[in-house]
Amino acid sequence: MLILLGWALVAGRLARFSVTMPLAMLVAGVLLTAGSDPVFVFDLEYESAEHVVEVVLAILLFTDATEVPGGVLGREPRLTLRLLLVALPLSLLLAWGGGVLLLGGAGIWMAAVLATIVMPVDLAPAVAFVRDRRVPERLRELVNVESGLNDGIVAPVFLLALAAATAAGAESIEEAAIDAVPALGIANLVGAVVGVAAARVLRRSLVAGWSQPSALRIGVLALPLLAYGGAVVAGGNGFVAAFVAGVFFEPVARRLPAGTLHLAEDVGHLLSLALWFVFGAIVNQTLAAGSVTWQIVLYAVLALTVARVLPVAVALIGTDLSARDRLVVGWVGPRGIATLVFGMLAFIDLPRRRRTSRSPSPS
Repeated sequence: MLILLGWALVAGRLARFSVTMPLAMLVAGVLLTAGSDPVFVFDLEYESAEHVVEVVLAILLFTDATEVPGGVLGREPRLTLRLLLVALPLSLLLAWGGGVLLLGGAGIWMAAVLATIVMPVDLAPAVAFVRDRRVPERLRELVNVESGLNDGIVAPVFLLALAAATAAGAESIEEAAIDAVPALGIANLVGAVVGVAAARVLRRSLVAGWSQPSALRIGVLALPLLAYGGAVVAGGNGFVAAFVAGVFFEPVARRLPAGTLHLAEDVGHLLSLALWFVFGAIVNQTLAAGSVTWQIVLYAVLALTVARVLPVAVALIGTDLSARDRLVVGWVGPRGIATLVFGMLAFIDLPRRRRTSRSPSPS
């Protein structure tokens, strides 16, 4: 709490040096959990931790989808589609290929899991870019729109790769792929219903004088959790449902009072900061275990550079963006909370699935 309070006091000063709150919480987590007698000792129960991480991701996907200006694809849908339908798949393929080559012992499906973890773009670590008036508004908006959509697109691919990475044999992998199709259909249906219905009833309630702005903020905060929970109960993908709900809610949200989404955004931001702090402890544990090899370091560097910059440059060929602008869009693709959440879910879920797959059947 002191870290958060201290940040609130000096955020403006630190912003001049591009020091963001996620970075501050990560550094604090590393420093305060280091050594043989750390200030903080984490003894997490993974089942409970997984639920918290899932809630954070559901809120994140919903708010990302509602923050896209000028409609779902922004004011330049052609450029956005090039980034999402050309650059993103190419980035995933490059990251997957790099994982197979550098981390061959992990297997092709584990390499696919890693690719879906490192490729989602999130501007939280580079929020100064979006707010820097020296950067052309067109580029800032384009990257902002992309970052709001690509984590929702990658989410189902991540879950499918995660299921395949722990499946026993070709039949199990095939079953995982077959099960994913109806799950995505259910998720889209639930998300669309929640987003459209909630937007309309909230709007009518406000117009009729039955509600008030403070109550609307609480109602909006419930929507990603409602979409997530409803999809899970119906046998669908909760993450996709939360994202779709945000997409369908966004057009009506623009006609609601200013600040209606602020509570959901702030709660999601606060929970994500806690995850950055916990990630600092994971960094210490990883370094102490000596499991960081040169292959892992090289893979991380390639994921941040070649696997991102090259596909973006290729996808934007033939547009009116200059070579320098294409390089800027490709370079500003830092991995943020989506990568952190996907990584923590894989860290929690993979060992449990392996234990389950190895346990003898009741028969």
